Amino acid sequence: MKAIFSSLILTFFIIACKPTPVDQHLEEVPKENLLEILLEGNQRFAEDHPIHPDQTLTRLRDLAKGQHPVAAIVSCSDSRVPPELVFDQGLGDLFVIRNAGNIVGDYEIGSLEYAIEHLEVPLVIILGHTNCGAIGAFVDHQHDHSHHYSEYIQKIIDFIESEEEEQALPRDIPDFYEKAIEANILHGVHALKKALPSVDSLVAEKKLRIVGAIYDMETGKVRVLED
Repeated sequence: MKAIFSSLILTFFIIACKPTPVDQHLEEVPKENLLEILLEGNQRFAEDHPIHPDQTLTRLRDLAKGQHPVAAIVSCSDSRVPPELVFDQGLGDLFVIRNAGNIVGDYEIGSLEYAIEHLEVPLVIILGHTNCGAIGAFVDHQHDHSHHYSEYIQKIIDFIESEEEEQALPRDIPDFYEKAIEANILHGVHALKKALPSVDSLVAEKKLRIVGAIYDMETGKVRVLED
């Protein structure tokens, strides 16, 4: 009985001393586990029990000395898709670039280059979402060219339309909208790899991982896309 009691005490001590997501800052996580940790955070968010790590005044003051984000995320400007909340992360954890349609053009690639080369982030996520308004405008334009958008919205539509991944999609498939969202995400992944020569070697050396993912508006869950 004494041996069993001692074993229970030891087990409790080990569990109590093990870092929890609250205790462990994201930059302390091994880089090969980062995507898994972010998806675990998303699961907490989707199940409605987030822990809101690293959102304290102490964390804020520590970050005044410098930032060390562990992931760069290109996401849509949609107010319903804030990456820090979606992945249940805190201040200084994510380097986020947002625009309508999470498109990856020259300016976004420039920001990603800064994150990769200067901040040395080991993970890049191109994050789209279901029911995307920018992709919806592109889809509507494909079916009805008579509709006129304002100049700058039309530029977004034209950018999406010019993507090779979008051009390869048959226009008559029943799930064209959903496939167009995925194609736009994959375009971002491909565009980044093509634009930055250093990316291939970093990926080969397992110093960098680039993935596309889609956030489901109904469930709150993020799904990684297979390229």
